[in-house]
Amino acid sequence: MDSLAGIFLGSFLIGFSGAMMPGPMFVVVVGQSPRRGFMAGPLVVLGHGLLEATLVGAVILGLARLLSAPTVISTVAVIGGLVLLYMGADMLRSAGRLSLYGAEGDTGAVAERSLHPVLSGILTSLANPYWTIWWATVGLGYLLLAGKLGWAGLTAFLSGHVLSDLVWYTAVSSLVSGGRRWLTDRVYRGLIRACAVGLLFFALYFGWHGLSGIQV
Repeated sequence: MDSLAGIFLGSFLIGFSGAMMPGPMFVVVVGQSPRRGFMAGPLVVLGHGLLEATLVGAVILGLARLLSAPTVISTVAVIGGLVLLYMGADMLRSAGRLSLYGAEGDTGAVAERSLHPVLSGILTSLANPYWTIWWATVGLGYLLLAGKLGWAGLTAFLSGHVLSDLVWYTAVSSLVSGGRRWLTDRVYRGLIRACAVGLLFFALYFGWHGLSGIQV
């Protein structure tokens, strides 16, 4: 791990293991893939990556201690739960009017109102308290190690980490969008509703953990 190649590979493997775990971002990629195709994965990861690049810069500037504070983690969990609650409820509300093929009526308006995948990537990351916890612990430790090689080491770390997300979520969106031959509007709407329920589950789960961690 004392070389650029070692840092890159280690970051990729650790990031890949984390990316494969189901979470809000996975749900959003699956939900958007039938309409946007395989690009849903890369676009969501783009938002996720932009946020992580910003976070790396902030950590370097001294944000690490703030991120690890229990109050901050609890607050992130509560706010994140509210964001996911809104996203899940909006998906449920819109699901009945969505169409994959030759949308008519107000379906186009529904699509225009839906969050862009890049923005979804940012919001689902911010809404996930475990993302904050990971960066305050594992991510911070790896950053300190990579930082010994200067900016080249930090770049290798971030590149490997984002690439792991890109590989996994591009594969997910490609598999889901490849089902257009059998994916009818009825099945698609059911998939959207299932994804919405998934987001609502994470919303309640994060919100409960956030509230239970706040000292009254």
